Amino acid sequence: MRVSARVDYAVRALAELAAAAGEGPVKGDAIAARQGVPVNFLENILADLRRAGIVASQRGSVGGYWLAVPAASVTVADVIRTVEGPLADVRGEALEDLDYPGPAETLRDVWVATRASLRAVLEQVTIADVAGGQLPAAVRRLTETADAWVRRPMA
Repeated sequence: MRVSARVDYAVRALAELAAAAGEGPVKGDAIAARQGVPVNFLENILADLRRAGIVASQRGSVGGYWLAVPAASVTVADVIRTVEGPLADVRGEALEDLDYPGPAETLRDVWVATRASLRAVLEQVTIADVAGGQLPAAVRRLTETADAWVRRPMA
């Protein structure tokens, strides 16, 4: 799975907003500075999150962004779907709509299993988990396996 900059920046921005919950609006440029991301790109992402109802905003000198919903109710999967679309598709087609002939027929099952694996992690981890530094036990265990941190060379 390739995580785009949009997804990475969106999750990081939401973690910043979750950490600042109850302190008032946070300026987009402050989030960008703290996370080391381009402010204009981040503002576009925050606009997508606002349209989805995940964040709210206010203009002006005392304006900024804040979470419109509890951080514990927003999963990383929700964020991906908001800023990128489905967790898994092939050439823009829904997995259930794929039809492979002959020896490639079971490939659709591989893609569906891949989506299920992504869901098993991304639908469990919330923005509150990320901001609080406490991942669900099942996800944490995956990071503790012997080869989880080993990058495999390309064939």
